[in-house]
Amino acid sequence: MEALITTNPDPILWVKNAVCGLGPYRTDLVETYWQWEQDPGLLVGYGRQAPESLEARTEGMAAQQLGSNIRFSIYDLTNHEKPVLAGVSTLLPDDSVRTAEFEIMLAPEARGRGLGATATKLTLDYAFHVSNLRMVWLKVLAPNKPAVRAYEGAGFRHAGVLRESGYWLGQVCDEVYMDALARDFDGPSAITPVPNLPTHP
Repeated sequence: MEALITTNPDPILWVKNAVCGLGPYRTDLVETYWQWEQDPGLLVGYGRQAPESLEARTEGMAAQQLGSNIRFSIYDLTNHEKPVLAGVSTLLPDDSVRTAEFEIMLAPEARGRGLGATATKLTLDYAFHVSNLRMVWLKVLAPNKPAVRAYEGAGFRHAGVLRESGYWLGQVCDEVYMDALARDFDGPSAITPVPNLPTHP
């Protein structure tokens, strides 16, 4: 199935760098998100075992939009006249302890070019400097070495292993836990300092 790359003449970008930008998670793009989520490579990478219907995904998105999770559309800003929709990044916060779980999904065409690591670091920048989170964590299947390297490049560190908790291509595998702390974020930041930050007299 060919994935749809949807462009917008004037997409909203809340934060960006030279490589990518983060904008709002949009209900009008549900079919594009859904098509990406059914890609076999993504299903394997996330340890999922079955595709989802568009109807179920549409209903699920309505619930997501009402929740407290922080979701971004990722736009590729390289070698294009206009920003090109390339993925989704998500923060699932636990407000009681100021932490969040991180998830990312890239379109098949956007993988393998370093965009994932850059979008991950940009999401951490937002998490630490706008959402005021102190720690962000994730879990990844151990055989997914490219994802592990991308997360390491974005600033995540290994925090532990959950043994034999997942499947990779039909075989039992471990899950790796990784975390990133606000105090370890070494930038460069696209948010601080904010040039037009309001000041008080």
